[in-house]
Parts: sequence; C-alpha cells; structure tokens
Amino acid sequence: MSERIHNQIWPASGLTPAEEHAAFIVQTLREHGHEAYVVGGAVRDRLLGRAPNDVDVATGATPKQVQKLFRRNVAVGAAFGVIVVVGEEVQTEVATFRIDGGYVDGRRPEGVTFADAREDAKRRDFTINALFYDPVSHEIVDFIGGLTDLKKGIIRTVGDASRRFEEDYLRMLRAVRFSARFQFPLDSAAESAIQEFSGSITQISAERIFSELDKMLTGAQPAEAFELLDRLGLLEEILPELTCMHGVTQPPEYHPEGDVWVHNMLLLRNMVHPCSALAWGVLLHDVGKPPTFEIGSHGRETFPCHAAVGADMAEDILKRLKASNEHIRQVRELVYYHMSFADVKKMRKATLRRMFGRDTFELELDLHRIDCLACHGILDNYVFCLDELAALANEPPVPEPLLRGGDAMALGIAPGPRIGELLRKAQDLQLDGALTSREQALEWLEEQLR
Repeated sequence: MSERIHNQIWPASGLTPAEEHAAFIVQTLREHGHEAYVVGGAVRDRLLGRAPNDVDVATGATPKQVQKLFRRNVAVGAAFGVIVVVGEEVQTEVATFRIDGGYVDGRRPEGVTFADAREDAKRRDFTINALFYDPVSHEIVDFIGGLTDLKKGIIRTVGDASRRFEEDYLRMLRAVRFSARFQFPLDSAAESAIQEFSGSITQISAERIFSELDKMLTGAQPAEAFELLDRLGLLEEILPELTCMHGVTQPPEYHPEGDVWVHNMLLLRNMVHPCSALAWGVLLHDVGKPPTFEIGSHGRETFPCHAAVGADMAEDILKRLKASNEHIRQVRELVYYHMSFADVKKMRKATLRRMFGRDTFELELDLHRIDCLACHGILDNYVFCLDELAALANEPPVPEPLLRGGDAMALGIAPGPRIGELLRKAQDLQLDGALTSREQALEWLEEQLR
C-alpha cells in the first residue's frame, strides 16, 4: 500500500530556517539523481498546523555520496547511514534509506542495510512519524497509513507493536509523549504491548529516560503524560517514588482536591511553559510526603519535615536519572524551600531579603503560586512577595555588606567563628534597615567589643 497526495504543507513564504535548509538539501540531491524527501516529525507537525523545530531528510544517496555533495558535514552515524549537513543557521540530519538489523539489547540495531523509501518507512516507530514529503513536487508519500491515523487522531506503531517496542524500549516513552502532546489515544495493540514490556524500560540508559521525561514535563499536557505512564505501568518502573503518592490522604481543610497524587497532577496541569528545573520541582515537590505520613494526636494527617526529606529524595532521583549537577541543585532547592512561604508575612526584613536573594527564588515563587492554585487557591503570600520585591525597585535583595572580615580583625578580633557571627548580625541589621552606612556599621562593631 502506498499513497501519493498533492498537498503543499509548506507555506509559500515563512519557512523555518530548518525547513529552508532541508529544502536546499532535497533539491541538491534531486539534481544529482538521488531520491530524497523530508521525513518524520516535520511532516507530521506541518499537517497538524505546527511549525517544526527540527527537519530530517531521507535519501537514496549513500553516506559517501551525501558527503561528496555537501562538504560541510559531520559523520555522526555513517555506519547507520546518517550524515549531518551543516548550514549557516541549522544542522540537518540526512539519512540513507535503510532496513535496521536485529536488535539484541532493546536499544539499537546491530547494523543496517541500505534500502528504498518503502522499506525505510517500515522500520519507523509510529505511523504518524513515517510520512514522507517532497518539497519539490509538494507531494506527501504515505506507505503505511500514517495519513489515516493522523486524521483519526491515534498513535499506532508501524507493523507489529510488540516487535517495534522490543527493538527500542524507549519507544514506549515516546508513545506516551506523543499521546499526551497531540491528545491522541494509543491504539489497543500499542497499549497492550507497552503494558507487556513496561518492566524492560529500565534497560534503556538513564540519560535517555531523563530526556523523554523532561520533554513530557516541559511540553504540552504533562499531567496526561504522567497519568498515562502510571496507568501503563511505566511510572512504577522509572519513578516508583511517585506511584507511592496514590492514596496518601491530606487534611481536607488545606487540600480539598484529594490525595497527594491528585494534588501533584493538578500542579502539572497548572504549569504554563515551565523551564526544566521548575517542571521537575513541581513534579517532586511533595515526594517526601508518603514516607513522612503520620496521623497526629489531633487525628489529622501530618508530614513532618517532608520538604527536607523530599529534597534528599529529589536529589537521589535525579542522580539516578543522570541529570546535570546544576539541574539537581536547582530542583533540590525548589523542593527544600517550597514550604518556606507560609510565614513570609511574619519574617523580619533580613530573613525575607535573604530569601529573595536565593538564585532559585523566582522559580520557588512560581512553584508556590502553582502549589496554591492546586489546593486552597489562596495567593496572599504570593502577592505579598511580589509587593515586597516591587518595593525594592532596582536595589538587589542582598546588597554588598557594609563590613568585611578585615574590619573585625583590625579591631583585634582573632580569625575564627566569632568574626562570621558578627558579620552575619551586621548584615541582618543592614537588611533590616537599622545600619545604613559603613560608618554606622563600624560604630556598631566597636560597640560589640566593649
């Protein structure tokens, strides 16, 4: 089965730089007698009315022929038929039509055999990603029914679902991500196969798992993605700390929405285009609640030290997923401090300004807002912080200190903890507005030694 449909999915003007570069590559390959198409997600996205970020090209030309035609290239995967052609603004993957060899590790093929376009389409993951577009004739070439599935709105594997997922277990996470992103259900065969092979997802490298989860969290419909991961059994394998949230009740006066899992999913729904650190902070902010759950003497649920416990757990989770050290640090801060907003109106100015001075504070504040919207909906403390920040105008929350260690030593104080204590007290008074000049601060320091 194959279908060629004339459809100018690319606009007459306003192509993205990636599309313009891909069109140049296809045109050049055609002029030298090679079959070539734009393939995959770029075709799917244009059919859905979205401008693609990345555009790939597939061709009958061999890697050596591609390299000969495009001098600026990188042979990132020549053994698998992939050459990256380097343009002025973008880089484009150009892959030779191929059949993948056997998959022995559920991650990558042992080798490839160069083939034609039809066979190349058959090796791809999902039908909606196996469409070819000819930007010269403006024809869509569909070998496996991807157009029909795109119109129906369904995620279906190319060929046998079990075989596709056994070839590369990461495809199970990709299926979930596409389902959530496009709001397309999985077809029954794909869903059954994922449930069958969910336990094999841990054979995939932690880095690849983190990358897919990160795309889910920062993309469209993250709550739907994680609910589907949970339903299919994948979440239990990769983030069991989250599945423990089910059934962990919370005080209804603070959390009328329900248990910790329900609360967490509401937070995900309240995110709008989050950065990665905020998205992971939201996901893991209450991960410490299940292990700290208690029923207090008053008969109400409590979670003593859950923010601190959760910060340690978040760090362990992200280390397990091989996230960067900076990412781990930021998320840990978000989880650790997410309860600190409860007392902002009672804080002395010094404490509040030190809080504002944390490099993660803007993310902490956004997490607090999202957290409130997912339970009681009261944003008083959020608005209070905004007002206090506005009152600072262009002044940094924590300005340069009026005193240094040398000032204390000049007065005869020996190096040691006492100097640190005095400098901390002096800066607190500075932040409170009680010390406003260096001269005043030096007088205060002398008084401490009398």
